[in-house]
Amino acid sequence: RAECGRHRMFLRLFPGLTIVEPGALRPGGGDHYRVFSPYFRAWQGARWRDELAAPKRVRLPDGVDPGRLPDPPKGDSPDAAVGGETVARRRLTAWLPTLDRYGDIHDDVAGDETSRLSPYLRFGCVSPLAVANRAGDRDGPFVRQLCWRDFYHQVVAGFPDLSTVAYRRGAREDWRDDAHAFDAWAEGRTGMPIVDAGMRQLRAEGWMHNRARLITAGYLTKHLGLDWRPGLEVFFRGLLDGDRVNNSGNWQWVAGTGNDTRPYRGFNPVRQAERYDPDGVYVRRWVPELESVAGKAVHQPWRLPDEVRRTLDYPPPLEVPGTDPVWLR
Repeated sequence: RAECGRHRMFLRLFPGLTIVEPGALRPGGGDHYRVFSPYFRAWQGARWRDELAAPKRVRLPDGVDPGRLPDPPKGDSPDAAVGGETVARRRLTAWLPTLDRYGDIHDDVAGDETSRLSPYLRFGCVSPLAVANRAGDRDGPFVRQLCWRDFYHQVVAGFPDLSTVAYRRGAREDWRDDAHAFDAWAEGRTGMPIVDAGMRQLRAEGWMHNRARLITAGYLTKHLGLDWRPGLEVFFRGLLDGDRVNNSGNWQWVAGTGNDTRPYRGFNPVRQAERYDPDGVYVRRWVPELESVAGKAVHQPWRLPDEVRRTLDYPPPLEVPGTDPVWLR
């Protein structure tokens, strides 16, 4: 747009990545909001743009050959979700009756009743504005999640290095160097069942439940003490919804280097597992080595009797020098 203006050419843009454009909302004395809550309040009161219908036709200039679609990349990528706007809109319509229960079910990792619209938002198959308008309630927990997307886009507009540089000034970044621990985390063999379940779901489906994302990222950074940047890249390569902006913002939030007002918070993986997967259904789904362990005991296999533990083809929890985490005692 700036270059066209320099040449006195008119370019009309149609925003679509966000509901409210980055830069449209600014705090007093700053170029962007650094904390989510005040941004959310401003965002709720903002005027949303009108939805526009799709163009009836798109004409290419004469002589332009669009070519053929490239073949899917070779490798061990998971089967991709069926793409396209039609599929995205059908998924939204089918999921909307669940909206009233979203606040109660969105953290149930075993139930897996979230909308799974994130890949379609990431690839532009459905507009976040259309999703928010269909949901209706600007105060509701589901629309609040869409606001988080807008929040991080306006953060990146003001801080373009979010995927590589700590956002919070003075953030501690004394990360350990432990390739063995990192590989175990990435491959889902840390010995912490809820973490391994999440990482295996990522490798199998190209998707991971949001609560599991928080737990696995928190385990890497706050327990293993490893740098968030390589973890971010694992997620970005593996996730069908691997949006660079939101991925980076969420990783920095968990690592304590980003927009969190409580940067030293940690996620106790056992407590999280017992709260959000109380019967161990999610863990047994993705860690079949533990399918014989009943109930919530599956979250702490190191506490099983020796004769039972020896029958399981599952590693003990990773040890971190100089730490004594309470959940392993």
